[in-house]
Amino acid sequence: MPRRPTNRMGLVLLLLVVAGWTLPVQQPATADELKQAELDVPKLLPVLELTPGMTVADVGAGAGAMTLVMAQALGPSGRVYATDVNAFQIDAIRDQANARHLENVVATLGTQTSTGLPDRCCDAIFVRDAYHHFTDPSAMNRSFAAALKPGGRLAIIDFGPAPGTGPPPNVPANRTGHGITSTIVEQELQTAGFQLIRTIPRWPPGDKTDEYFLVLARKK
Repeated sequence: MPRRPTNRMGLVLLLLVVAGWTLPVQQPATADELKQAELDVPKLLPVLELTPGMTVADVGAGAGAMTLVMAQALGPSGRVYATDVNAFQIDAIRDQANARHLENVVATLGTQTSTGLPDRCCDAIFVRDAYHHFTDPSAMNRSFAAALKPGGRLAIIDFGPAPGTGPPPNVPANRTGHGITSTIVEQELQTAGFQLIRTIPRWPPGDKTDEYFLVLARKK
């Protein structure tokens, strides 16, 4: 039987709100995020050489839009791991997958230094809009390598530093703003032992905003 919250806990939550703290809540994928994922996933599949029945991980999955659409694309015989450092988001992804009867989604809590994925579980991994937040990219890149099968592909989708912005907290000193250059991503992946395949300067192809790039590498 679940325990009811105590008066003390209620007082703590009230004090946090009064002090201006934002309490973490689940943020499910919005209709716009799902619509964008439905456009992006078909373009990402051939880049990662994914076909139905294969296994991929969405690291830094956030609200889970890419996870949900990817799970549909890979079919019931495939598997999509979704990892994030926010436990509330992991719960939200599980709830959304269950509501859609997507039994091939596995939501896993990660950390700042580890994906939380099993060794050699994945044919491919993608990281969208999250790499520039990594406080220990070297450790995360080692974790990517451990989770990939030999020859597995890794795609980092991110954007360049926005002018006049500061980097996120606690990231390496070579970050020059909110974002990251493709050159730094390439260097860090090579240092981690990945083989670079190519960099796509505008992602997805044909996008007119020129906001995102994609760095593609493989585990040797």
